Amino acid sequence: MKLVLAEKPSVAMSLSKVIGANQRVDGYMEGNGYLVSWCVGHLVELSQPEAYDEKYAKWRYDDLPILPEHWQYQVSVSTKKQFGILKKLMQRKDVESLICATDAGREGELIFRLVYHQCGCKKPVERLWISSMEDSAIREGFQKLRPGTEYDALYEAALCRERADWIVGINATRLFSCLYGQTLNVGRVMTPTLAMVVMRDAAIRAFKPEPFYSAELKFRDFQAGGERMKEKVEEEKLVAECCQAGSAIITKVERKEKSEKPPALFDLTSLQREANQQLGFTAQQTLDYAQALYEKKFVTYPRTDSRYLTDDMAPLVPELVSAIQQSFQIQPDVPAPVNAAQVINSKKVTDHHAIIPTKTAAGYDISSLPSGEQAILTMLAVRLICAVGTPCLYAETVVEAECAGQKFRTKGKTVTDIGWRRYAGKSSEEAEKNAEAGELPELSEGMTLELAGVDLKEGKTSPPKRFTEDLYCKG
Repeated sequence: MKLVLAEKPSVAMSLSKVIGANQRVDGYMEGNGYLVSWCVGHLVELSQPEAYDEKYAKWRYDDLPILPEHWQYQVSVSTKKQFGILKKLMQRKDVESLICATDAGREGELIFRLVYHQCGCKKPVERLWISSMEDSAIREGFQKLRPGTEYDALYEAALCRERADWIVGINATRLFSCLYGQTLNVGRVMTPTLAMVVMRDAAIRAFKPEPFYSAELKFRDFQAGGERMKEKVEEEKLVAECCQAGSAIITKVERKEKSEKPPALFDLTSLQREANQQLGFTAQQTLDYAQALYEKKFVTYPRTDSRYLTDDMAPLVPELVSAIQQSFQIQPDVPAPVNAAQVINSKKVTDHHAIIPTKTAAGYDISSLPSGEQAILTMLAVRLICAVGTPCLYAETVVEAECAGQKFRTKGKTVTDIGWRRYAGKSSEEAEKNAEAGELPELSEGMTLELAGVDLKEGKTSPPKRFTEDLYCKG
């Protein structure tokens, strides 16, 4: 008998269905030589300081720092029942080995190992490592179980993270609370993040906007701007001189053919940034939606830092692209043959490949999903189609003109082949850039153009931008 330990009941049910453990018992499933149970999150957690010494129950400056020589753990009060079930299952004589089926990542590894050690279990462990909850992926994962010892370093990394959080949080919180006479929570990640916000806010408050001025030549079909100046009088003088001149000479026309490659597939951070920009979702909301979609078998594992797929997935890409395009009604069709090579690179894949929709998602009516999950799934589908698309080709033209002895400049952009961008919506930033660089008429050096007018543009320098979730993810 093998004991399979998942992270959540929903995941355990999906695993049980595939491996034939269909008999439901209190706290676990059984059948076909398997017991399948779950952890319900962190069943085991680090003990509080008073567990090491009763004197730590009172916060005192003289007791700091608190640095345990031997770390102690305790079972979470809210999950004692489930822990008891797992301990009994591990102690069953007919259970010969365990399969760690918690989330395939650092924290999932930690959750399993802490329960395993707290139960005093010494039985051999194998690791289920999958990037999709689809039945086919689960089946393949059980056929390719790996020795649990291969993930010792991952577990140790998680321990370091957990204990560093404890040391910094416990000691710094008690230190500053004692010094200032009120509870001040300090965290390894939270406090530096707060410091960034405070420093940025101070910079915004201290910022003093400065006025600037520039002359703008208006032609029949376009405008050209001059350099910014701090003195209004000088620009007013230039505007008057340009009006008197009445025309400008084109001194430079430089046209370059450029290509914009399709975007890479999403990893978690890039998905969170895009969802914040396009949908206003917080990073946590995006992760929650993606995790829910993963557990429903609609997307692959979301907690990844890779933006590529593995080499062995290349033959699967064209079929998936076709299915996704039809299901999500993304038009027009991607030109055949699908360029899967653009999204394939095993050397750039660490623990998990990029986040993509699954075939299960392609055959499902997503309108029944919550709106947030629909939005994230659609975003992933569109990105897959964009990523295998053709480059966006365009010509960029830089034009310089001279009037009243001063240079004026403008830039134009002409799309010759929209490529992958036919599937992608424009972000507000992209729309702003395109508005600044519209199409220009045919121009050549030496041409003299009549002025339709000359404007004096006024503006003020801008303070630093406040942090958004997008900027935090970028950092």
